[in-house]
Amino acid sequence: MLSMIGLIGGLALLIFLTMRGMNLLVVGPLSALFVAVLSGMPLFPQLVGEGEVNFVSSYMGGFSSFVTSWYLMFLLGAIFGKVMEDSGAADSVSKFIVDKLGMKYAVLAIVAACAILTYGGVSLFVVAFSVYPMAISLFKQANLPRRFIPAALAFGSVTFTMTSAGSPEIQNWIPIDYLNTSPYAGWEVSLIVAVFMMIFGYWWLKRMISKAVSRGETFTARATDPIMDANRKLPNPFVSMIPLLVVLGISFYFHDDLKQSALIIALLGGIIATYIVGRAYFKSFWNAISEGTMGALIAIGNTAAVVGFGGVAKAVPAFGEVVSAMTSIPGSPLIGAAIAVSVIAGMTGSASGGQVIALPLIAPHYIDMGVNPEALHRTVAISSGALDSLPHNGYVVTTVRAICGETHQAAYGPVAAVTVIVPLIGVAIAIALFSLGLGI
Repeated sequence: MLSMIGLIGGLALLIFLTMRGMNLLVVGPLSALFVAVLSGMPLFPQLVGEGEVNFVSSYMGGFSSFVTSWYLMFLLGAIFGKVMEDSGAADSVSKFIVDKLGMKYAVLAIVAACAILTYGGVSLFVVAFSVYPMAISLFKQANLPRRFIPAALAFGSVTFTMTSAGSPEIQNWIPIDYLNTSPYAGWEVSLIVAVFMMIFGYWWLKRMISKAVSRGETFTARATDPIMDANRKLPNPFVSMIPLLVVLGISFYFHDDLKQSALIIALLGGIIATYIVGRAYFKSFWNAISEGTMGALIAIGNTAAVVGFGGVAKAVPAFGEVVSAMTSIPGSPLIGAAIAVSVIAGMTGSASGGQVIALPLIAPHYIDMGVNPEALHRTVAISSGALDSLPHNGYVVTTVRAICGETHQAAYGPVAAVTVIVPLIGVAIAIALFSLGLGI
């Protein structure tokens, strides 16, 4: 009983402290310590026999294993995003989309710009930084409440593109190693679900904004608002899309032979392509490399911090009870898999972290049951992108607070609607379609 209280209490503490603005690198181990103490877990390896469970080994084991597996992907992804930003390519693509759609479709323009950059392999965080200045400009012209900007950025970045078939984001690639599938697993169902999420999520976001406007909410300017550099010469938008196509093309060509490692080659190819097509427009290529490297360290550190929390959580007795309960849910095995991944992603505040913790536990179980690996891959990918967007999620915290300068109280409601509720409905649709035999 104490173990279950510790597990639930540790998650609550993780969410609470994150919402209070504390650093995830501190919050992660602190919340994990709470779980360990209430579960009676020894704190140090010196207090137990060799190989026995303890807090330090469990936490650092989860932390370091995630870094070992994904550092190169985070590094190259962050650098690719930064060189796209520094060369003006990201701005060129997003500005082109925004200009074509115009002020009348301000929200759609922001969502579309984020979606194209994300599906092209640009880091989620870089996409938010890149598109935010244009979002401010458009929302100001359209006189829309700025508290909805985080929702627009997040909806275009971490929903229908992040977990869709073919996406170069790691949330679509992690299951490959455990299920021996491809990034295009279950593409037929993925396409239907992505279209649904895109249409329904956009409609809901627009409806929320319209209701706020009808209540008298308007845009409020701030002295710190970014100003677009109208004098900067940007590369041709179609040329700027070449690196995105290079990432997608290389990952498609090599994924059968190299699995996850194909993403390393794809992102490296994207960096080289960005340098070739945008070398005349760089502010400072090597500074972009340095900034991307630092960004990667922060991003993977934050994610690994909550994966470490998950490492402690899965070592306590209560976690085994929770997993057993979820994998014993009657009906389609995909329901149990979706719930397991969603809950663990919610606990860790990370879609990738949730997959890394859950898949080693549930993948063998469901594969032995005869569950189709492609259906399992797509279900796991989509479900990981739902409860991960709880308030303590690193992307949510960064986008709401650091990038947009909003509070959780003002901005998180719309973010939760489009990044938690909409993907949950998408998961249900995916399970229903797979159960009917589509894509299997």
